[in-house]
Amino acid sequence: MLIMRYDVVVLGAGIVGVSAALHLQARGRSVCLVDRRSPGEETSYGNAGLIERASVVPYAMPRRLPVLLRYGLNRSPDVRYRLSHLPKMSPWLFQYWRHSAPERLREATDAMLPLIESCVAEHDRLIERAGVTHLLRRSGWIETFRTAQGRKKALAAAADVEQYGLRYDVLDVAELKRREPDLLGAPIGAIHWRDPTTVSDPEALTKGYAALFTSQGGRFASGDARALTRSGRDWTVATEEGPVTAGQAVVALGPWSGRLYEPLGYRIPLAVKRGYHMHYGAKGEARLNQPVLDFEGGYVLAPMTRGIRLTTGVELAGFDAPDDPRQLDQAETFARGLFPLGERVDPKPWLGRRPCLPDMRPVIGPAPRHTGLWFCFGHAHHGLTLGPATGRLLAEMMTGEEPFCDPSPYRADRF
Repeated sequence: MLIMRYDVVVLGAGIVGVSAALHLQARGRSVCLVDRRSPGEETSYGNAGLIERASVVPYAMPRRLPVLLRYGLNRSPDVRYRLSHLPKMSPWLFQYWRHSAPERLREATDAMLPLIESCVAEHDRLIERAGVTHLLRRSGWIETFRTAQGRKKALAAAADVEQYGLRYDVLDVAELKRREPDLLGAPIGAIHWRDPTTVSDPEALTKGYAALFTSQGGRFASGDARALTRSGRDWTVATEEGPVTAGQAVVALGPWSGRLYEPLGYRIPLAVKRGYHMHYGAKGEARLNQPVLDFEGGYVLAPMTRGIRLTTGVELAGFDAPDDPRQLDQAETFARGLFPLGERVDPKPWLGRRPCLPDMRPVIGPAPRHTGLWFCFGHAHHGLTLGPATGRLLAEMMTGEEPFCDPSPYRADRF
């Protein structure tokens, strides 16, 4: 049997894995990208399309009692939970709550800032080379609020990040209507974040990057990453085309990463926040110019190639728990008061899983006990945003370059 030999095998063809493969390839490494599905068809497929330069503060767990009590009622569209899952997830939630304390949140913000600050520039370089600039919009995104209390909280959050030099406009109803003429009467105002960019098809973006990778001599092979084995100093994974062997292996499997590292003896507290999306038509000639977040509702409406995509907030449930339509249905009810949505386009809601760590930063770097094994996962809500930046950082570490930022906050042994 012919064994295919490479310098690196990257396990996982989402935006993070594809970006890592491209950066390794750019540094002269031969790379095979392995996934059971085609590039960009899992977690990278279902997001709101934001390259979120404005999210310098990670999504922390609320610590104020009134907010926690509101979530405890399990009626909020931005966060829902399965009661049966809470006992299993409670240790992780406690760690998340601890890391959301003000001092630790500042640490997480400082740790993530270099990646966030570079996200748009790193995407721009790949978008241009991959020839997918037609997917890109540079108009930012809009955050609406429906109540005076929501306005106060949104403006306070914006003021907190002014120190990072972000550009935003505070919009009254008239100016919001000028920028998004077809929004309905629910919002009383908005914030227009100007620094982020957005894409109209996250799957097509990832596939475009993957096509660039293969056009430059990289190889994509269909296979199950769980078949990875150690053979001497090499790593081998079975694929449909035969065994692939490499001196180095990268685990970039997003929410599925634990299924590979746990059998190897690592206890990294990776959890998933589930979420749904659905595409809709627009009534009449209605048009949405850029993604719009409902601050109180916790959902996003984003103009996509397929239609208007509604992405929900967080569902805390088991990895393989059955779909629950209530969160999407509730968000849709709110969304129909924000924009004239037409009929549903998809036959059923899409369900995705965000890979999250309790200290709100990914794992990027070498596996502590296995030579040649590298980790790159746990990007939570920002996989699309941070894929190229983390791919660059990982490639610099693997090839002995000076990293563009300090990688120590992301080390695998920090837990």
